[in-house]
Amino acid sequence: MDRREFLTGAAAALWAAPALAQTPTPKKRVIVDAQIHMWKANSPERPWEPGTHPQIPEPMTIERVVPMIDEAGVERVVTVPPTLEGLRYDYGQEAARRYPGRFATMGHVKLEDPSEAKRLETWRDQPALLGARLNIVGEQEKWLKDGTADWFWAAAQKYRVPVMFLTRGQLGLFDSVARRFPELDLIIDHMGISSEALREGLLLETINTGVALAKYPNVAVKLSSTPLFSKEAYPWRDMTPHIHRLFDAYGPKRCFWGTDVTNSFAKASYKQRVTHFTEELPFLSEDDKDWVMGRAILEKLRWT
Repeated sequence: MDRREFLTGAAAALWAAPALAQTPTPKKRVIVDAQIHMWKANSPERPWEPGTHPQIPEPMTIERVVPMIDEAGVERVVTVPPTLEGLRYDYGQEAARRYPGRFATMGHVKLEDPSEAKRLETWRDQPALLGARLNIVGEQEKWLKDGTADWFWAAAQKYRVPVMFLTRGQLGLFDSVARRFPELDLIIDHMGISSEALREGLLLETINTGVALAKYPNVAVKLSSTPLFSKEAYPWRDMTPHIHRLFDAYGPKRCFWGTDVTNSFAKASYKQRVTHFTEELPFLSEDDKDWVMGRAILEKLRWT
């Protein structure tokens, strides 16, 4: 090699070196739990709703949740106020104040009260409030049929308030809601399965209904509460086909991982609920996991 060839080669190497140095490092996966219930003890200052019962005996406080999510590498949590608390959602807001950027909450509305529509206009202006959550039970089921709730769908669509919901076997009624309000973001909780549906042997029927709703682009689904529905030990293989079907129907941007940890607290560790999706579902690519484990719910709820 003569002097000119050496200098030419050295110059090329110098130009190449910065390019190699600037190769971006892979972005860290942000894991977001799309549902945890949190509550304080029953007290005169903060009484529970009459007739309600907690999912576990001890309160699920902020002090319990933070070490649990830290150990599992979960960065953010969407809190869903439990029925114990009635219409309150300020405990999730308290968590957000104490741990900025790590907690946000859904809120409750009186579905039978059209005057609540005014509140939805500034709903997301409230601290750490991302959307509304409906737990439709008993007499409330008729509101999906008789027009009682129509004001809510219209207002939530108008003011861009995402809605998470769980029913007791009434999932199919949301077909007309999704069709009539195409700009309303609807999120099915727990694959659409309730404890009652499970006891009545309606798991497969509910999954079929959930898959059918995927034709509406404004419908998404939480792939949550798997341990509760499974008859097996970790990694709950009997639920894999159901998760797979929903994932194939909705795709990675409309599927959200979540634990609903208190509903099956003794059945699995919190870390197992994470690794179930990150290690035990072979149909999920690494890019899929990025979306399902956090990126998709952040985008859907516009949580920046």
